[in-house]
Amino acid sequence: MTVLVSLHDVAPPFAPQLRELWSLCFDYGVRPALLAVPDWHGAHPLDRDRRFTDWIFARVDQGARIFLHGERHDETDTVRAPLDAWRAVGRTAREGEFISLDYAAARARIDRGLRMLARCGLSPIGFVPPAWLARAATREAARDAGLALAEDERHIFLLREAVALRSPALRWSARAPWRARMSSLVADARWQLQRHHPLVRLALHPTDMDDPTTRASLERSLARWLEVEGGDGYATLATVTRRKRVAA
Repeated sequence: MTVLVSLHDVAPPFAPQLRELWSLCFDYGVRPALLAVPDWHGAHPLDRDRRFTDWIFARVDQGARIFLHGERHDETDTVRAPLDAWRAVGRTAREGEFISLDYAAARARIDRGLRMLARCGLSPIGFVPPAWLARAATREAARDAGLALAEDERHIFLLREAVALRSPALRWSARAPWRARMSSLVADARWQLQRHHPLVRLALHPTDMDDPTTRASLERSLARWLEVEGGDGYATLATVTRRKRVAA
């Protein structure tokens, strides 16, 4: 089994929770991937926050890999088609930035995001759309922008090889007490059902730390999964490509 751990929503408003999550993972010997949002909600551009980008650089020095996580994360100036709205049910509160975008619009946002990360001196290895919601054209845009990896909720995509690796992703929701309780139950169930899966992702969000239920479940899950097999962010992904592959 390979366990890949990532910190989503890496943006200045969540600096305290991100530091806590990093420390928690580091205590388990894990250097999680950092999914950076270049301009959170259009109000927190990374290239104007030296203190936060210095924190990211320090984590890169410790072994973290950087992913582009949208341009601004929220859905702005976009309209969901009915199918898009159906796909987003229960998944996100208007934070699926790429859910309705075609190739051209997705490529434009990816390019702007990459330019800002470049101004900060950051070089992402892949792209993960917010809430994993995007059309297939978005993966094409990420590939054409020069990125090697992408994700949806069920797969990791090796873009240059046109390969998809099946990989369930465990995540939590602290948007409401009932959601926190439900995601805790789901995390326990997934431990029972998927602990022998060859490739598992643990997707940690800063807001998971704001609710005692999700926080306790997250900590319990890290202990469980990483006791079975230590994870090291996405540094081990090269070894994963030798596992069974599924055509993208």
